[in-house]
Amino acid sequence: MGSVAAALRDAAQRLAGVSDTPRLDAELLMAHALGVERQAVLLDPARFAVPAGFAALIERRIEHEPVAYIVGYRDFWTIRIGVGPGVLIPRPDSETLIEAAVAYFGPAGPERILDLGTGPGTLLFAALSEWPAATGLGVDASNIALDYANENALALGLGNRAELLLGDWTAGLDGQFDLILCNPPYIADSEALMRDVAAHEPAGALFAGADGLDDYRRIIPELARLLAPRGIAILEIGATQRILVTSLAETAGFAVQCRRDLGSRDRALLLTRP
Repeated sequence: MGSVAAALRDAAQRLAGVSDTPRLDAELLMAHALGVERQAVLLDPARFAVPAGFAALIERRIEHEPVAYIVGYRDFWTIRIGVGPGVLIPRPDSETLIEAAVAYFGPAGPERILDLGTGPGTLLFAALSEWPAATGLGVDASNIALDYANENALALGLGNRAELLLGDWTAGLDGQFDLILCNPPYIADSEALMRDVAAHEPAGALFAGADGLDDYRRIIPELARLLAPRGIAILEIGATQRILVTSLAETAGFAVQCRRDLGSRDRALLLTRP
C-alpha cells in the first residue's frame, strides 16, 4: 500500500470535483480512518500506513455525503460538536454570533443564555464554554437534534449547566435571558442548494417560506418579553437579508446593529433595547 502523503494527494484530486476544500476533506477523512487528530497526520504522515477503510470514506464523500456526517463531528469555536444525519452541521460563519456576544459582554459574560433552534447545541455550548459561570436553555423542535444536543452536553461536561427542551421557538417560555442566540432557517423555499446540503441536511433547519423570513416573523416579536433589560439578542441572517430583518426588529422596538463574518458578508444582527 502506498504512503499516506500519496494517498492524500490522490484523494484530493478525486474530491476536487465535489468539494471546495478537497485537500482538507481528504486530511480529515484520513485522520478519522486512522483514529487520530488531523494535526498528527500533518505533522508526520510518514509514521502512518494508509488504513484499509480510507478508500471507502473517500467514496462516501464523492457521493456528496458531508464530511461532518462521515466523521461524526464538526469543530466549532473552541469545542467539538457531535453531528449526524437529521442535524444541521455547524458552519464557521455562525461563529460570528459568538464573537459578537464576547465583544458585548466581555469576560464577565451573561448569567443566563437562551438558544432558540439549538440543533446539536452549537451556539449554546460554545457560549457556555466561553463563560463557565453561565447557565443556559436550548430549545429545538427536533427530537433528533435534541438527542445529539444531550450527547454533546455530556461529552463537553455541560450537563449540569444546560437545559434542553423540545419546543416551538419561544412558545411556553418565560423568564428573562441576558443573551439570546438564534440561527433560524432563513433560506427561501425556491433557492437551490449544493447537493451536499440539499440531499443530506434537514430541510426544516434550512428553509423558511417564500422569502426565507417566516421564522424571523415569529421569533422577533417575542424577544422583548424574554430579553433582560441590558441583554442582547443575536440572530444569524442570510447575507442579503440585513435590510428586511432589521426592519422586522426595529418594528418590534429594538435598536439593531450588524456584524459581518470573515468573508465580509452580513451575518449577525445584534438586537438591544434602545
